[in-house]
Amino acid sequence: MARSRRGRGAAESVTEPVDGGLAELRPDRDRPRGWTLLLDGAPQSHVDLDDPAFLDFPYQRRLGHIADLVGPPGAPLRVVHLGGGALTLARYIAATRPRSTQQVVEIDAPLVQFVRRQLPWDGGWRIRVRGGDARAGLAKIPDGWADLIIADVFGQARTPAHLTSTEFVAEVHRALRPGGYYAANLADGPPLRFLRGQIATVAAAFAELCLTADPAVLRGKRFGNAVLLACDTALPLAELTRRAATDPQSGRVEHGRALADFTGGAAPVTDATAVASPAPPAKTFD
Repeated sequence: MARSRRGRGAAESVTEPVDGGLAELRPDRDRPRGWTLLLDGAPQSHVDLDDPAFLDFPYQRRLGHIADLVGPPGAPLRVVHLGGGALTLARYIAATRPRSTQQVVEIDAPLVQFVRRQLPWDGGWRIRVRGGDARAGLAKIPDGWADLIIADVFGQARTPAHLTSTEFVAEVHRALRPGGYYAANLADGPPLRFLRGQIATVAAAFAELCLTADPAVLRGKRFGNAVLLACDTALPLAELTRRAATDPQSGRVEHGRALADFTGGAAPVTDATAVASPAPPAKTFD
């Protein structure tokens, strides 16, 4: 059962227990119909019901840039979202690329119902939400179906181990059309062992990679998000670099030799050796 409590201004926060913990929708004091989704106090995503093309979180803006560049402007895409949250990126793509066909795989069915009830999306959008595990859902995608696959899966603020292996990435590669993009939202902190392992793992399946993150994260100064992009053809590096540098929270794009040096000889991760991403420090979300 959802519970409300007074927030900033006239809006109220709404909370409800879901499989992943306590979900909270917190009103945005700067946007009348803007909401931040939190799970057990950890911010997950932001949605503006009046402007689905608005992306607030830095990592979501970086994923949005990728969605903008995967095909001609405004052209519809076929997209798979592994991890649903508040469907921020699915809403963004539906708004900026009308007639796109999108499949969302989200294991937390009560969370989906909470978001659907409190933050409904346009019934005309071609968004299908499937319940279940992300890897199992990915296995149901036909070969070569997707233009873009976005992995943004966290449980208790950690990416599950079975979504970090070469076997998992091989499934991603199978489901992408030739030249399709794979984008993964990853979280790590010093000494960045998990992030380096993920770069090596994805590089085992894809010819071209780049990584976008806050420079402080890349230097191992703090815990944070990094967006890894992979493809078998040339990436739009110049435009990604320009967009990352001019974002409100600027980011740096690493690729080529610099990315190889950053990876530091890390080995690809397999199902037998995979571990979940590290938990964020206790005060990360205070």
